[in-house]
Amino acid sequence: ILDNGFADLSSFFLLSPWILIFLVPAVTMRSFSDEKKQGTLELLLTKPVSHLNIVLGKYLGALVLIVMALIPTLLYVFTIYKLGNPEGNLDVGSVLGSYFGLLFLVASYTAIGVFASSLTDNQIVAFIVAVFISFIFYFGFEGLSNYKLFGSAFYIEKLGMESHFKSMSRGVLDTRDMIYFLSISAFFILLTTLNIKRAHQ
Repeated sequence: ILDNGFADLSSFFLLSPWILIFLVPAVTMRSFSDEKKQGTLELLLTKPVSHLNIVLGKYLGALVLIVMALIPTLLYVFTIYKLGNPEGNLDVGSVLGSYFGLLFLVASYTAIGVFASSLTDNQIVAFIVAVFISFIFYFGFEGLSNYKLFGSAFYIEKLGMESHFKSMSRGVLDTRDMIYFLSISAFFILLTTLNIKRAHQ
């Protein structure tokens, strides 16, 4: 709560991407790595189900679990809403935009995590790889844009997730931001599917 009584959740949404960078890989690291380690992946791949459907099943299962973990955080919104002076002195548009941003961010992190899990039979390695890739996509391009190495810093910044998440956090749901996150998710789901196909050959 600020001195003027305005309720603010910006610190929560600022910290959330950091927490999710570790939480999501912890959930996804066993998606395929355990199947590989236990030798059950080959059995799974012999089922009359397409490789894409197998990947989507793993992806959606992990995604639902992580989204459910976000639901209790709505208690923060209710609490801060009540603590405002006057009550309800909260930028609801910004909060809704931030939650939509978190959902899209989680969708991208989950796709990256499932992909990392398909690369190895070691869940710790899968965790580390997922954290690394997620970190690069969220913070890497933003940091790289500060050096202005390849021309326009604006375009380099737009390659990263942070810029798009911040845009949505302002309460403006731009279709370009949504398409960006959906493209990242689709790209890593495709990579995972190709990787699983290669493992089956």
